[in-house]
Amino acid sequence: MKQTFKKLSAVLCTAVVTGSLLFGTAAVSAEEEDSLKEQITLGAEQTAETIITMSDEDIESYLNSGDEFAVSALQAWVDTKDELGAVKEDAVYEAEITEDDGEYIAVVPVSFEKYDADFTFIVDPEAGFTSMTIDVDYPLSVYMKGAAQNTIIGIATVFVMLLFLSFIISLFKFIPSGEKKKTAPAAPAPAAPVAAAPAAEQTADDTELIAVIAAAIAAAEGQTSTDGFVVRSIRKVNKKW
Repeated sequence: MKQTFKKLSAVLCTAVVTGSLLFGTAAVSAEEEDSLKEQITLGAEQTAETIITMSDEDIESYLNSGDEFAVSALQAWVDTKDELGAVKEDAVYEAEITEDDGEYIAVVPVSFEKYDADFTFIVDPEAGFTSMTIDVDYPLSVYMKGAAQNTIIGIATVFVMLLFLSFIISLFKFIPSGEKKKTAPAAPAPAAPVAAAPAAEQTADDTELIAVIAAAIAAAEGQTSTDGFVVRSIRKVNKKW
């Protein structure tokens, strides 16, 4: 543990001192710049190799060291190492150095069992190595899987919201409208059947007429009673005189 701790400290100190010494001059020649890039490359590769081979106890100890660069670099490694898996043999590849707005960027490709990753170091001309980030190189299948999951989650969310809105709308029928409903007018009582007065009067008139005619016939026959015959019907005869 102490040896690993000292090794990492030496690597980090070398990186910082190298940056401070070489970048402290106002201008550097082409040869000095090439030498500087070689030293940055070597420091970045050694730092990456040291970090990925540290034990959990060493990492925990160094996280409490107070070194700003070391703490940020190790914290990035702690947050990513479980996702990357175990380190492959000869996993650290040659760093690529680029310059951007007065700073140098060293990218160290590292190979792991699950995914590959890029350890990116930022080198300030005055302060040396200032930060390190780890970018996981996910394959296309991982991105497709994430996109499919997001699509399914989105569709499910919309479906659930539509069901919820339908349920809310179905409850509107239980909410009083605030206006009294008009009472439907009662249906009028059925009119009493009108008695067939004319028919009754007609029947009475026919009965009287029959009695008169029957009496006249009896008188014409010389009878004093109408018991000997029955008048069944009366028919009017239209006869021209």
